[in-house]
Amino acid sequence: MLDDILLALADPTRRAILDRLVAGEARVTDVAAPFAMSLNAVSKHIQVLERADLIVRRRAGREHLLSRNPRGLEEAAAWMAAQHLKWNNAFDRLAKALENEP
Repeated sequence: MLDDILLALADPTRRAILDRLVAGEARVTDVAAPFAMSLNAVSKHIQVLERADLIVRRRAGREHLLSRNPRGLEEAAAWMAAQHLKWNNAFDRLAKALENEP
């Protein structure tokens, strides 16, 4: 899942879609409106975000509504925090080793 999340976040269009959904649930057509691409192209970006569990789609009649799903970002944030801790510990050990050098 982490690979899917990082792949989804690597694209500026998909990040812009996530930013748009911070304001709340939105119709797919409204999310697609600001982009200079076809609705089909935006739908492919939306599918990548759905696979990464970053957004949720629900149907209301004929409309498809999108909203953010915090679980995906929480998973990525937890992984990054763990990596941050590992790297900080490694640099602390390196600094101590260098202090003991003649």
